Amino acid sequence: MNTIFIVLPILTLLMFELGLELNIRDFLLFYKRPRPVFVGLVGQIVVLPLLAIGLGLFFRLDALFFIGLVLIACSPGGSSSNVFSMIAKGDVALSVSLTALSSVITLFTIPVIMAFAFHLVGNQEDFRMHLPVGRLIIQNLVLTLLPVVLGVLYKRYVPERAEKVRCLLNKIAFPALLLLATVFFVQHYRVILVHIGQLGVCIGMLILSAMAVGGGLSWLMRLQGRERRTIVIEIGMQNAAQGIAIATSPFIFNSEIIAIPSIVYALIMNIVLLTYIRVAGRTIQPVS
Repeated sequence: MNTIFIVLPILTLLMFELGLELNIRDFLLFYKRPRPVFVGLVGQIVVLPLLAIGLGLFFRLDALFFIGLVLIACSPGGSSSNVFSMIAKGDVALSVSLTALSSVITLFTIPVIMAFAFHLVGNQEDFRMHLPVGRLIIQNLVLTLLPVVLGVLYKRYVPERAEKVRCLLNKIAFPALLLLATVFFVQHYRVILVHIGQLGVCIGMLILSAMAVGGGLSWLMRLQGRERRTIVIEIGMQNAAQGIAIATSPFIFNSEIIAIPSIVYALIMNIVLLTYIRVAGRTIQPVS
């Protein structure tokens, strides 16, 4: 069973849910609060892919794993980050804005970053794959931007129904991702278990170092505690469903091996961020 038939509906629902949460002001937050938005976008769109490339080369990952690692690193933020930010008592408005902006910006940055990744591994003898830039852009527009736009329009014209749908999708989104991860793991458990040591350590270091950079940049920019927590979560949480959709799509890579880093990233990501939220929650001073 090709996981593309599972991931496509999940990705579409996640992006539609994001559209239901958006308002025009979410895209205009940069003008009101440029510093936290700038730090969040730089951390996620610039720092995370650069760290992925550096760590992938350092660990000497196989070409397909390297491509998969860079792919998940240059994907947009995950919609679940909004829930995580709320649990961490972060800045939910900032979280929604960063997720929305990264979802749009990465439509243009993913092809550029992936082209560079292909250039780095293109000289390996066993690597026989090319990057279909046009198909990549078209699929991202159809599976990412279009559902978001439809969600925004649905909320605009039928707000009461949209809120009910949003609440429903919010409840089933995370279980759906767990189902995807479970099905994928069952199908490829031999390959995952063989490489989980090297790949797991690499991805773990990627998430932790990116979060640390995000926290450091937030501190240098003198951002508030709520903003710092949100930026750390946003930089660490990626849209694994989109990474898997691109990797397994018959129109782009058609490779479930390339999707493995996205699955491993999603598993480690949730463990690390839930731990971070628990630790951060102990340090938050109660409001008197």
